[in-house]
Amino acid sequence: MTLDEIRSTLFGQALHRLRDKTLANDEPVLWQGQPDPVNGMLVLRVLWAIGLPWLILTYMAFQRGWIGEAATPLALIGLGLTAGPFVKALYDMQTLYAITDRRAIILRTAWGKPSVYSSPFAIMDRKLEVLAAGRGAAHLNFRSGVSARLPDSDYTGRYGFRSIRDVESVRTILENASRNLRGKEK
Repeated sequence: MTLDEIRSTLFGQALHRLRDKTLANDEPVLWQGQPDPVNGMLVLRVLWAIGLPWLILTYMAFQRGWIGEAATPLALIGLGLTAGPFVKALYDMQTLYAITDRRAIILRTAWGKPSVYSSPFAIMDRKLEVLAAGRGAAHLNFRSGVSARLPDSDYTGRYGFRSIRDVESVRTILENASRNLRGKEK
């Protein structure tokens, strides 16, 4: 079973229901996609470099009687560090990006808490930014000046789709949709 099959089986229905509930009746979806969960996981692989040695050292210290009852919390810290990249991959699998004829939407059903972030073209930056993210994926930033606390923004407040494949075609779709809507408003 491939990663796409797992993603569509486990999370696809809930994401599509949320998408359909979010869209206006006459709002067509021009493109939809999801972040690459493996790319997101590999970004956090440094946690494995910390977590696995942490677990080994904790085990060795426990076996030699150096830490006694402190072994449990120390082991939990190591497990948390080691699990972090997998948690990020699960989070990405519960995310859906969409472009309609009037806005870009980020939908999420992560951890049973559905969320929708909508960016109408009127509040988007005129110039879209593409940043390479590794393994053929890239980030497509279309808004700036948002809170860095939003899940799809970076530390500078640039906001957009994270770790998507074929970013140039998605960028073209978003630019054309934005241009078409601005043309209709004139």
